[in-house]
Amino acid sequence: MKFPLELLQRCWFLAGPTASGKSALAIHLARAVRGEIVSMDSMAIYRGMDIGTAKPRLDEQAGIPHHLIDIVDPHEEYSTAEYLTAAITCVDQIVRQGHVPIFVGGTGLYLRSLLRGVFEGPPADWDFRQQLLQSAAGQPADWLHLRLQNIDPITAARLHANDTRRLIRALEIHAFTGSVPSKLLQEQPLSPTDRPAHVFWLHPPRSWLYDRINRRVDVMFRQGLEQEVQTLLAAPQPPGRTASQALGYREMIDWLQGRSPSIESTRELIQAKTRQFAKRQHTWFRNLTECQEIAISGNESITELLSRLQVPGPLQVRE
Repeated sequence: MKFPLELLQRCWFLAGPTASGKSALAIHLARAVRGEIVSMDSMAIYRGMDIGTAKPRLDEQAGIPHHLIDIVDPHEEYSTAEYLTAAITCVDQIVRQGHVPIFVGGTGLYLRSLLRGVFEGPPADWDFRQQLLQSAAGQPADWLHLRLQNIDPITAARLHANDTRRLIRALEIHAFTGSVPSKLLQEQPLSPTDRPAHVFWLHPPRSWLYDRINRRVDVMFRQGLEQEVQTLLAAPQPPGRTASQALGYREMIDWLQGRSPSIESTRELIQAKTRQFAKRQHTWFRNLTECQEIAISGNESITELLSRLQVPGPLQVRE
């Protein structure tokens, strides 16, 4: 499945690692180009998962329409193909209204699927996945990665050894199709003439970003992340496999269910894993040839950042 080229070329894309300032910049960008924001965050799709995903509150949305937020319940599964289908419908509606779709978020898989399409492979087989997890439990940490490397070194080279979910999916595709993902996917970059003109990712200094990540997690705890997770667990249908593995939620669930020594160690673990996640995001965006890097220091004005995003016309920005 691929995004219709005539719609794709009407879109803007603003990606980057978590806590890099994408959301705030996107609001100003939307005002400058008469845009509407389309979330590119695989966890912001879930209702009730607000604090841990840093989902923009209504007041933070500043009157700019936001789409593909709060579209499924946490107990539901939601595939990349379903996201792509919803995104195409959403963009078509925005364009028909004479506005500009602006995709904003940090999910590299979503960005790649929007630009290059998505392979609709075999459905998830949870028994197979559980068997792999059980087999991996008594093995070295890189066992899944080495297993994939033996059958599909191209895909293995693209995936991090700790990216358990995608390693298992790649092994699942091979098990149920008899072919390797690297041959089936064939996700080639868009040609320079076909790709959208405005595909950007923010690349901040590591120390600046890590400090923002640590402070963001502190804010999440003050805002009530623990209570939010308690509410999710107490729901008639608690979070499903994907939602319960979301960064911040998995660690908080472990604490609430007695698998973590203290709330403070849980906070520190979320901070550490978020910093690791930001490094993986960096790799995703750097390797997408359609994506233009915008190196930032963190001290730029909104006007300066918008000019670097090639926003047309004079900028009237209230700093």
